[in-house]
Amino acid sequence: MSILNHPAISGRYLFPQDRTVGDPFMVNVDGAELACYRRSVEPEAFTMIHFHGNGEAVADYVPFMSDVLADMNLDSLFGEYREYGGSTGRAQLVAMLGDREAAMRAAGVSVEKAIVFGRSIGSLYAIELAHRQPNIAGLIIESGIADPSERFLTYADLAAAGIDEADVHAEVKRLFDHEEKLAGYTNPPLIMHTEDDGLTDISHAERNNECAGSMQKRFVRFTTGNHNSNSPANLTEYMAAVGELVRAIQS
Repeated sequence: MSILNHPAISGRYLFPQDRTVGDPFMVNVDGAELACYRRSVEPEAFTMIHFHGNGEAVADYVPFMSDVLADMNLDSLFGEYREYGGSTGRAQLVAMLGDREAAMRAAGVSVEKAIVFGRSIGSLYAIELAHRQPNIAGLIIESGIADPSERFLTYADLAAAGIDEADVHAEVKRLFDHEEKLAGYTNPPLIMHTEDDGLTDISHAERNNECAGSMQKRFVRFTTGNHNSNSPANLTEYMAAVGELVRAIQS
C-alpha cells in the first residue's frame, strides 16, 4: 500500500464526480469496475484514449469530443477513474496506475493504433501508459504535471496522517518519475499549456517538454485561457495542434 493512496493525499487531491454516461463501456480492474466510454468509427482506425482532470468526469467530454475525434477518423476510449462517473472502488492515486492499460486491453485497442491524451491529472496516467507501452503511436499532454509531488503536497494534510514530506517526494520519484518516463518515449508527444494556467504553472509543461526524449516533440504555448478554460479559449489553435499530430500519425 503506497502512502500516496492515503486519504490525507489521495482523498484531498481526487474529487470524484457523479456525472455518468449512457451505455458505459464497463471495464473490470482489480477491486473495481470502471464506467468508461467507447466509440468506434471503423475497424482499422486509430483510437484516442483520453484521461480527464481530477474535478471532471467522462460525461463532460461526450458526445462533443467523441464527435470531434470521429470527424478526425478516430475511434475513442474515454477512461474513467475509480469512484468517478458510475465506477466502483475508491479513487486512489497509485491504485489506478494500471487501470488505463486494463481499459485499453478490454477495448481491444492495439498499442500501435493508440494515441493517449492526458489532461491535468490525466497526464499522470497518460505518461504512465506510454511508459508501460512505449510503442503507443502518440502522446498528448494538456495542462499536465511534471513533478506530481508539487501538486499533491499543495493539498495534502500530512501532519494529521503522520506522513513525512520527504517520504512523499521519495514515493513520487519511485512511481511518478516523469523525467525518466518521458525520456524513454520516442514516438511523437504534443505538450499544450497556457501561460495563465493558475493551478499548474506552465513551468510544468516546460519541464515535461525538456525531458521528452522524442525527436518529434512539439510544445504549444497559449497566451489566453486558464487551467479549466484552456481548450475553449484556444479552440481553433488547440484542435489544429491535435489534428496535426493525428494526421502525421495516420499518414
